[in-house]
Amino acid sequence: MAHVYYLISAAVFALVFGLAFVWPPVLWSLVLLGPLFLLGVRDSLQRRRAVLRNFPLIGNFRYLFELIRPEINQYFIESNTDGTPFSRELRSIVYQRAKQAVQTVPFGTERNLYADGVEWIAHSIAAKSPTDTRPRITIGTGERAYSAAMLNVSAMSFGSLSSNAIEALSRGAKAGGFFHNTGEGGISPYHLRGGGDLCWQVGTGYFGCRDANGRFDPEMFRKNASQENVKLIELKLSQGAKPGHGGILPAAKITPEIAAIRGVSGDHDVVSPPAHSAFETPRQLVHFLAELRELSGGKPVGFKLCVGNPVEFVSICKAMVEEGITVDFVTVDGSEGGTGAAPLEFSNSVGLPLTEGLVLVHNALVGFGLRERVKIIAAGKIITGFDMAKRIAAGADLCNSARGMMFSLGCIQARRCHTNACPVGVATQDRHLVRGLVVEEKWARVRNFQRDTVKALMELIGAAGLDHPDELRPHHIQRRISVSEVRHYGEIYRYLASGELLGKKPPEDWAEIVEPADSDSFVLSEIRDDPV
Repeated sequence: MAHVYYLISAAVFALVFGLAFVWPPVLWSLVLLGPLFLLGVRDSLQRRRAVLRNFPLIGNFRYLFELIRPEINQYFIESNTDGTPFSRELRSIVYQRAKQAVQTVPFGTERNLYADGVEWIAHSIAAKSPTDTRPRITIGTGERAYSAAMLNVSAMSFGSLSSNAIEALSRGAKAGGFFHNTGEGGISPYHLRGGGDLCWQVGTGYFGCRDANGRFDPEMFRKNASQENVKLIELKLSQGAKPGHGGILPAAKITPEIAAIRGVSGDHDVVSPPAHSAFETPRQLVHFLAELRELSGGKPVGFKLCVGNPVEFVSICKAMVEEGITVDFVTVDGSEGGTGAAPLEFSNSVGLPLTEGLVLVHNALVGFGLRERVKIIAAGKIITGFDMAKRIAAGADLCNSARGMMFSLGCIQARRCHTNACPVGVATQDRHLVRGLVVEEKWARVRNFQRDTVKALMELIGAAGLDHPDELRPHHIQRRISVSEVRHYGEIYRYLASGELLGKKPPEDWAEIVEPADSDSFVLSEIRDDPV
């Protein structure tokens, strides 16, 4: 950190001058030490590179190693055995877009196109040039309906991220015309200072709208939801990285400011409850969401989940149909979603992957005749335009990205998010490290990444012969099943017709999901009635 650098430098110079009284030739060492010191001073004062700003002089070794590594690692996207790019190369794509560097590559694909799981979009001979590079999707109805961008900032809380990171994301969202999900940590001054549109996420801890006992406080919610920046309300049921487990904010990252915003004590880890206390059944859930809509003055309301047991989501759909209460959107998080802190077993072994979750949610909403009123937002490891295209083809309307937005801020995946020692000031509350992330330098990179990724999506849409992302269909995305077999999503997944689940007898392949679903309980009937 910069202040440590200056302390060490002062100690070294003091030692040199002290030794000079004993052995004068040691003063010649200043010929080397002087320029090195000035280089460190330059590093600590520059504002573009957080690593150098936080770690003067020694931070240059990172860029030296980056410079001399084989160029193929820098410019090409290598693949894992399933054909997915390494995160390092994805990070390079984000950096190039954020910094407005050259975004094309020579020689052609370096992926193994015959590996199982490789996916691509089916292009058309009648390809088109995109006429609209910034399409919008309307969420909600009436005066409070919100026109959303195709790519937005996914949920990341103040506390998990630094104040400078939050403000840079918000300023980037304002400049680029997309929304910024607050995460479950509440609305901070830095969300508001940036001026961007906010999707306020309310989690099981009810941070920002909780009473002294940690339960939901309607009046506090009304006060915060009425703020002009808040455009959407999202109730978090679960998240991809740790579904079925409450959010975790380590005590090392809790400052008095964060504790005050969340309404918690700062002397121990803050672990949100695994489930909500404001409701216990699907029917109560939809009524609670209706209450949130009313308290917010009619702003669009939805919920976020990583799909676990499909029966539970169908139970929610049944409750919406029976009560005549429809949410405005559902955010589907995949089990591959990221987090700053999660138990290993939850991160690796719980929840449906994003594509399977999207197909299930889309089908259930279509089957119950709800899809036209409910928008689906996809979240979970979405970084490129193709990531967006395949999620929309699977059933989503728009996308959220957390990882890509963090990369655009300068995240180098040091994997120190949970230790409060993020070297680039993104995921830390250490003021000396936060200093490295200069808001005025980073917000434009957030805007650039979002804009160019949506532009890339629209170029893919045009290549497929389409005009708008909502024209994407399952057959547009191809997946290699084996060396000799390729299928499109429409062949891999079955898609339901509108209202197909409303009849007395559901389709055979959905019977085991629809019949046990109960709008008055999340617990399966066969479990409740099991005498064992």
